[in-house]
Amino acid sequence: MLIITSNRAPGDWYPLFPNPVVAESLLNRLLSASHRAIMNGPSYRPDKRPKNLADKPGTPSKG
Repeated sequence: MLIITSNRAPGDWYPLFPNPVVAESLLNRLLSASHRAIMNGPSYRPDKRPKNLADKPGTPSKG
């Protein structure tokens, strides 16, 4: 089993490959046997982001 995550649609992957023939063959094989789980909704990342720079790990505190 191979799990691939991306924030791009599979159709947007083609320009990432220098050779369009390689891109077509690779993505054709990958996508033809895949199961896609599309997740829409708000990101959890803003909740994990520090509120200000003083809260950021590794940042020396003032004082």
